[in-house]
Amino acid sequence: MPGRQYVAKELAEIFKVIAHPDRIRLIEELRTGEKDVNTLAETLALPGARVSQHLSLLRAHRLVEERRDGRHHFYHLIQPEIAGWIVDGLDFVEGRMAGPAKSSIKQARRLWSASAKAATP
Repeated sequence: MPGRQYVAKELAEIFKVIAHPDRIRLIEELRTGEKDVNTLAETLALPGARVSQHLSLLRAHRLVEERRDGRHHFYHLIQPEIAGWIVDGLDFVEGRMAGPAKSSIKQARRLWSASAKAATP
């Protein structure tokens, strides 16, 4: 029983860390590979400081890794499979939505699935 309790605690911690819309979008953007903070901020239409804060939290929990090149900070997913969890989670979200909101799920699935295919060697 203690083993399962430990695993459940670790999973809960991961879910807690990714449980923010901006962090979910960051993870999906990083699915295709390494990107710098400015590129992520521009792509997601978020302030650079906010992107940096979210990336710091993801880094502290060992979900992303940072590489510095001069003044630029580049990030990549340590385990890209986490992005697959998010795409798989769309099935659960879709079941809870109705009407026009379902088109948002389809759009996210198309975008994130295309990103996954582009990232596959």
